[in-house]
Amino acid sequence: MSVEFIGFIANSNSSETVVRSGPVLDPPFIETVAKAHELAGFDRALLAFHSTTPDALQVAQHVLTITKSLKVMIAQRPGFTAPTLLARQLATLDQFYGGRVSLHVITGGNAIELRQDGNTLDDKDERYARTDEFLDVVRLEWTSEKPFNYTGKYYNVENGFSTVKPLQKGGVYTFVGGGSDAAIEVAGKHADTFALWGESYAQVRDVTARVRAAAAKHGRPTPRFSLSVRPILADTEEKAWKKADDILERATALQDQTGYRRPNHATDGAKRLLALADQGTRIDKRLWTEIAKLTGANSNTTALVGTPEQVAEVFGDYYDLGVSHFLIRGFDPLVDAIEYGRELIPLTRKLIAARDEQRGIAAE
Repeated sequence: MSVEFIGFIANSNSSETVVRSGPVLDPPFIETVAKAHELAGFDRALLAFHSTTPDALQVAQHVLTITKSLKVMIAQRPGFTAPTLLARQLATLDQFYGGRVSLHVITGGNAIELRQDGNTLDDKDERYARTDEFLDVVRLEWTSEKPFNYTGKYYNVENGFSTVKPLQKGGVYTFVGGGSDAAIEVAGKHADTFALWGESYAQVRDVTARVRAAAAKHGRPTPRFSLSVRPILADTEEKAWKKADDILERATALQDQTGYRRPNHATDGAKRLLALADQGTRIDKRLWTEIAKLTGANSNTTALVGTPEQVAEVFGDYYDLGVSHFLIRGFDPLVDAIEYGRELIPLTRKLIAARDEQRGIAAE
């Protein structure tokens, strides 16, 4: 099973420990970080979606234009754009840029934020039911060779058809995330890869088993799995933990300025990370939960702390549990991306290739 590294390209230089000083949309920063990811050996990079931030589709197009091989993972929320239109937008990009487009479907757990975009569907299970229909229509738009009709509770399409199809056969590669039972069911039906946050070994075993069971209900092969985590690296373990402590100190001091504060809600995914944090600050070999506890786990906020060799070993453990995609981003976005490419990514690829060779698994 091939392993893939996914980075993260923000719209400006900011994080839990970095206060944004430039514009909200900072093209030179985006270009620098995108090229750094490509040179560092990342396979693709996530472009996030939020109800108040620059449009991820347009940012992704710019990233694709200034890179040659880096793929993009474009986050989108069902309910804002018609599925027929989004399908054509993504198919067009995929044709322009050699099949380098993927879709990350995030249904959204914060009803207050969703209402900023005029989305008044407050019941989360209903939102996932709408996501299910949305992805039905998207897939039909990508694959149907003749006009189709679709009748659902949330979407009704008459003679839908797209003359442009994705370059990728069968449609644009699709990631689905979410922590609720409804999210698991949608992922089992639609996901090429199911996206986990940085959870414990036990939690990964639990979620992957549930997704596999959901996929089996639909007669689909098991999706792949991604894990989102924040590596904190140093040349010794002691220095790495000291670095983690410094990050926590800065993040705590800067919360008012960065805006990374506990929200007034917790999604199911956040609840899982917070439950993990309640078990202790260090889980399994080196999973660190302090930033999740500080910020309410409002995004991927758990970290792996250690030397590049130690963190690569943990990635190998997750790989043995079925994880093949690792979404990694640092607290110093540009510097950390370069550092990951220098040691962590090559070490992990080498370690996993060696494990596969020992087991007689052919590389894909």
